[in-house]
Amino acid sequence: MTPPLRKKRLFCKQFCHHGIPNFAVGGTGGKSAPAPHDDHNGIDYDVYTYIKDIKTIRESNMWDTLWLDVHLATSDDRIMSPQDGYGCIRNGAIGIRNGTICWVGPQADLPDAPQALATRIEHGHGGWLTPGLVDAHTHVVFAGDRSHEFAERLHGVSYAEIARKGGGILSTVRATREANESTLLEISARRIKKMIQAGTTSIEIKSGYGLTLEDELKQLRVARQLGRILPIRVHTTFLGAHAVPPEYAGRADDYITFLIDTLLPYLHAEKLVDSVDAFCESIAFTPQQTNRLFAKAQELGLPVRIHAEQLTPGGGAVLAARYNALSADHLEYADEYAAMNMARQGTVAMLLPGAFYFIRETQQPPVELFRQHGVKIGLATDCNPGTSPVLGLTGTMNMACTLFRLTPEEAFRAVTCVAAQAIGMERDVGMLRKGMKADMTLWDITGPYELSYWIGGIQPIRRIFAGTDQT
Repeated sequence: MTPPLRKKRLFCKQFCHHGIPNFAVGGTGGKSAPAPHDDHNGIDYDVYTYIKDIKTIRESNMWDTLWLDVHLATSDDRIMSPQDGYGCIRNGAIGIRNGTICWVGPQADLPDAPQALATRIEHGHGGWLTPGLVDAHTHVVFAGDRSHEFAERLHGVSYAEIARKGGGILSTVRATREANESTLLEISARRIKKMIQAGTTSIEIKSGYGLTLEDELKQLRVARQLGRILPIRVHTTFLGAHAVPPEYAGRADDYITFLIDTLLPYLHAEKLVDSVDAFCESIAFTPQQTNRLFAKAQELGLPVRIHAEQLTPGGGAVLAARYNALSADHLEYADEYAAMNMARQGTVAMLLPGAFYFIRETQQPPVELFRQHGVKIGLATDCNPGTSPVLGLTGTMNMACTLFRLTPEEAFRAVTCVAAQAIGMERDVGMLRKGMKADMTLWDITGPYELSYWIGGIQPIRRIFAGTDQT
């Protein structure tokens, strides 16, 4: 008969080595009855409870999921190099616990056998795993249709002319005002589901098609709700300064006062606003009017971003940099002074090739100036009904490489880590790095450069949001 103390040591030793009790302790001939307090195959009750606690602790420390047999394009600047602008780890692995990445590295460097590390093992079959894509400029919550304007432009009518006739943004304003909240939610969710299928896991959504308290409130409530009902992270932007509404025709200054005194403070108090935007253009609002709005945003502690220099030079990008803007967007007519100011303040240059392509612009954004001065370049779909009916970011990457001559590496970072910075989420998304949210996409591609290759874009074969497979 094995002495009780030796029995305990043997059991503990085997448990710790194998992780589970894998033997039974018997008496003479292996058939003796358990002792009065032995109810667990001959193991002393106190020892059994102790070992059970160890097992519980061990299981609680295991990862939820471990991805194997994948190549990683991490977008992590800590491991990028001049030869590798993607942050690649070939034959990599990623561990996930509680929706967060808890381990990233080569599969050969895993600290233990996969089955000892995670309760669930996923295999990528040699695919490329990237961060979920981040779409940092959209107007996706809207009602109505403007496909007829596409035809008008092809008959020679300019975007500015359409806007002055009451088309453009104002036609979408009318349709969005007429839609009730449930209808607006339903039609917007259909669009965003397509964006999710294309690999987007985080998105910025602007208001700006309501332009009244009731309707801006409706748009922003829908945007928040979309983030609750769909597997996507939502950053909301107040774009009340998108156009002068009919009620304020000829009184743009009065409308800005209304935004400052009434609309923005109310929406901010309702916790519906993450940032503030303005359309600073010759057909919209002046730098002086935009400055007034940004001063109010700053007073409320809200970051700003701007539509600027899309159609004409106007100083909007420099103004945005003065307020440490998250991004300045479009920028076809930006100059070197703007690039210098944006670089100094860390403002992202958010390029929108979908709009450039769709309205057949010829003035290209000064990409080389942004490179020379170290301005980070982002990309977004600018999904909207009038000038950029685009839902997928990989198609946007292709347009940026083809039209603006971005490199595939720049385009990749532009929709991952840089885009995350442009919506203030760089600590959570946009990279495959320990501590980041486990929002990831798995692609059947030969390398991350292929994401920029296909005209019209491609879709991932697996989509993971907060560690959970959404495919």
